[in-house]
Amino acid sequence: MGKRIRLTMAQAVVKFMQNQMTVIDGVKMPIFAGCWAIFGHGNVAGMGEALYQAKNDFPTYRAHNEQGMAHSAVAFAKASFRRRFMACTTSIGPGALNMVTAAGVAHVNRLPVLFLPGDVFANRAPDPVLQQIENFGDGTVSASDAFKPVSRYFDRITRPEQIITALRRAMQVLTDPAECGPVTLSLCQDVQAEAFDYPASFFEERIWTTNRRALPDQDELANAISLIKAAKKPVIIAGGGVLYSVASAELTAFAEKHGVPVAVSQAGKSAIDERHPLALGSVGVTGTSAANAIAEDCDLVIGIGTRFQDFTTGSWALFGNEDLKILSLNVAPFDGGKHDAQPLIADAREGLRLLSEGLGDWKAPASLAAKAAEVKKTWLASVDKMFSPEFKTGTGLPSDAQVIGAVSRSVDLENSMVLCAAGGLPGELHKLWPATTPGSYHLEYGFSCMGYEVAGGLGAKMARPDMNVVVMVGDGSYMMMNSELATSVMIGQKITVVLLDNRGYGCINRLQMGTGGANFNNLLDDSYHVVPAHIDFRAHAEAMGAVAVKVSSIADLEKALKASEANDRSTVIVIDTDPLTTTEDGGYWWDVAVPEVSPRSEVNEARKRYEAARAAQRLG
Repeated sequence: MGKRIRLTMAQAVVKFMQNQMTVIDGVKMPIFAGCWAIFGHGNVAGMGEALYQAKNDFPTYRAHNEQGMAHSAVAFAKASFRRRFMACTTSIGPGALNMVTAAGVAHVNRLPVLFLPGDVFANRAPDPVLQQIENFGDGTVSASDAFKPVSRYFDRITRPEQIITALRRAMQVLTDPAECGPVTLSLCQDVQAEAFDYPASFFEERIWTTNRRALPDQDELANAISLIKAAKKPVIIAGGGVLYSVASAELTAFAEKHGVPVAVSQAGKSAIDERHPLALGSVGVTGTSAANAIAEDCDLVIGIGTRFQDFTTGSWALFGNEDLKILSLNVAPFDGGKHDAQPLIADAREGLRLLSEGLGDWKAPASLAAKAAEVKKTWLASVDKMFSPEFKTGTGLPSDAQVIGAVSRSVDLENSMVLCAAGGLPGELHKLWPATTPGSYHLEYGFSCMGYEVAGGLGAKMARPDMNVVVMVGDGSYMMMNSELATSVMIGQKITVVLLDNRGYGCINRLQMGTGGANFNNLLDDSYHVVPAHIDFRAHAEAMGAVAVKVSSIADLEKALKASEANDRSTVIVIDTDPLTTTEDGGYWWDVAVPEVSPRSEVNEARKRYEAARAAQRLG
């Protein structure tokens, strides 16, 4: 039988996590960077005691909101390129459900997080326990079942020995490039405290490989090489898989050797230095005019590590060439075969290397690189115009683009990370931010989750303490979730928050107007109110322990950013901005359904435009 160790189930979970390792750049380190915990009656006695016993060797971080701490864990994994990750534990009921949104973020973005919510009593003696959700027709259901659709692997632990198989399976999912995503092990609260004689071998140190280099099938590789050689106007669309594969150097080398322009998705931005002549920036709905001009006419899209989200493809209306073919190099077959693409199932780095070897001296026609240079020059002139402090908006307040320009001029681009998630800023940042080094651009735009920004900035800083993390957030997202700003101060993780106050949900207000709708319920002044809203964001941030300042101009913003470098803790810089002005150059249609019938002429006209645009969609 071998040596046994008697532990509670919770103690065994913690001891197991402590002994899981990985190797990054030749250095062995724990693969779990610690555990976020908010304790309640569903986990304080079990997981709480177990984490206390390990506190000197396995850090536990206290947060202010369960969703917030889970966002921090998600951002940590993303900023680590999925090579390390964290765990999160909560009570049952509302504590557990608060993490479900963040689990959705992790699932959509293919990011590893281990969720350990408390659950009801397995023995059901106190049934129904406080905070228990009762299903009238199924006695096995609890609140934690809500994690099932947003988990890559789910298990409910009703006996202490079940974690032996469950944790091993969890690690396989968390470290597998194709299956990667959140894992939920729902821990029944009585079982957390139950003891079991675990085999000592279960706790032996294990080193996990997170960058498994899957090689392509030879027939798929040959077909991919033939597709590329036959193309006259190919374009690469680089996704997050390039970054997770640590394949930026190979991507750049491939583009240079074969003369193929590179566009990037939200997740893929920073996969190539945008100062490179063949780097055309963002593509699709929030794309640059340069990238979209090449994509509209291309005859081959070479997707690398992208899941072809609708913002990337202009809701599949962007690619107008009737002879278009799609090649999808992806580690996940689920993504590799989308929209009748020819799949090349492989690791991005190894796939690029073998493709380049197979192509030999083949190079795209020189006219393609020449056109790329021409359209990029035009686009950069647009950027200069939008960045200029002299550009006039309708209200006279600075635009999002002008704020982005000020931030980009004020930070060391090589050693800074800009982070954002939802609203109008992601579109402007995708177009305008001059990404240079891999990971310097961190956007959660798979789930477009408002409230990710501040908590995500904290997690990213924990993953990359060497980087200056600059969080850009609108007032709408800040109001949804800001409590982890206090956590960043408490645990000494300095982030810089640039808070753009346009008095409401400016992005959706513009979308409302674009689909013929009246200004309604988005901007604060267009919403039901008895007293006009006025929120002193500077005072609020200061009350949570941050250094805070409000500025009134772009020049003052740049001064404040420079001054913030000397601050010893998280800093918030507030600036009022125009809610309507966006970068008109670039961009593409996005499929947002407009009502077929309306008493308002504006909506009927918008419907006509919608139907005309929808005719260009590829349905294959």
